[in-house]
Amino acid sequence: MERELILRSGKKLAGKNNIDNKNGTTLSNGFHDHKKDSDIGLPIYRKFFDQIVVPFLLILVTPHVGILFWYTHRQCDGSYAKLGMMFTEKSFLSGMYEIWYRTLHWPQDGLCFYILIGYSMWALFLMAVLPGERVEGPVTPKGNVPVYIDNGFKHFVITMVSLAALTVVLKQYGMSPSVVYDRFDEILLILNVFSFIFCAFLYLKGLYSPSSTDCGTSGNPLFDYYWGTELYPRIFNFDVKVFTNCRFGMTVWGLLVAIFALKSYELHGFVDSMFVSAFLQLAYITKFFWWEAGYMRTIDIMLDRAGYYICWGCLVFIPSFYASVSLYLVSKPVNLGPVTSLLICFCGLTSIYINYIADWQKQRVRQTNGECLIWGKKPNILRAKYMLESGQERESILLASGWWGMSRHFHYIPEILLAFCWSLPALTENIMPYSYVIFLIILLTHRSFRDDTKCGMKYGKFWAEYCRKVPHKIIPYLF
Repeated sequence: MERELILRSGKKLAGKNNIDNKNGTTLSNGFHDHKKDSDIGLPIYRKFFDQIVVPFLLILVTPHVGILFWYTHRQCDGSYAKLGMMFTEKSFLSGMYEIWYRTLHWPQDGLCFYILIGYSMWALFLMAVLPGERVEGPVTPKGNVPVYIDNGFKHFVITMVSLAALTVVLKQYGMSPSVVYDRFDEILLILNVFSFIFCAFLYLKGLYSPSSTDCGTSGNPLFDYYWGTELYPRIFNFDVKVFTNCRFGMTVWGLLVAIFALKSYELHGFVDSMFVSAFLQLAYITKFFWWEAGYMRTIDIMLDRAGYYICWGCLVFIPSFYASVSLYLVSKPVNLGPVTSLLICFCGLTSIYINYIADWQKQRVRQTNGECLIWGKKPNILRAKYMLESGQERESILLASGWWGMSRHFHYIPEILLAFCWSLPALTENIMPYSYVIFLIILLTHRSFRDDTKCGMKYGKFWAEYCRKVPHKIIPYLF
């Protein structure tokens, strides 16, 4: 089965951000990742803050995040107010000591190791053997084109069915996959430790054995560890980002939702609030894997190198945080009633549909080179030219019709509404179950700015023209 990077060579450009083509039109030099050249002209204090202070603080603080979510759920009854009171009474350092050394259960046997290793081997096995269409990602500034096998949907369906079958088998012997809930703190500890080691390995690999020419160092080891030294690393022909982002992060999210729902059923029987929340989350994750080839063209893949920033997020933050609503509902069951349950499900499914159609419109226009209809009309498109570092001229189609004519990131709105819908079954006793939707609003708002910056550098005046056609970032007429 073919798994490789198609490398296209060309003369390296001499550090210019804009290049004139044959017709005299100024083209932007495509930009996808951090470069030393991008720091030229920045004040020293800004470079110190961006490349030392921010990475250091995030690497220092983030390992505690998932643990604090677990602790809030298990020891503070899902209340951030109680968590804050604990820190007020004990001081922050004493409180963290209490959590890490007196409350957390450090692995006493190999069970949690076996669970994580077993799932990882299962995921890699399916990545290798499942058939799928060969798809290409966007061309990189170095002229490389990442190639993927689009088998994510098959992987997710087979994995979820296998979990159901495993549950039936284990129940015959008095066991249950819900042991993951019972020992979730041990799993989070193992993932935290592994992510640090894995990111160190990726840092060294990018320096001494990169998978493609899209690699390099900023000269700052701390920043390189945080941001990464490779854009598309591969290990034994396995794409690292596909594994961390999709086969581990997104799939484990779905598995945890199902396992937490199982634990709720074992404790309380059928609870409609858990069913509604789990159903909408699993529907969204299923949609994600159906559309996985499109995800390979998003900013997470195109811009972010494989370093601590993205790998810790997928290996630790997604499992510990994204399924937090289901984690909360295990100990806080709520009876919604059939009418409320159906209404929330309808709103959530409508959000999934709009989000899917928006992504489909963009893919359809690009697949047909603009020769199609969007909302019954010929699409309003802008053909944006840009230049690779090799000197090759490229063209992308920017869509300004359908949902993409309302705002440049309109698809973020249904995604936020969906997250609110699967959080709403927890009602309003605590703010903890709404942590994800609050985080998502901040994340997507920040991402809209990052995307505008990236596209502005990549497309130059074409992006400025596109922004005039579609002036709003996310919310039409407001923002």
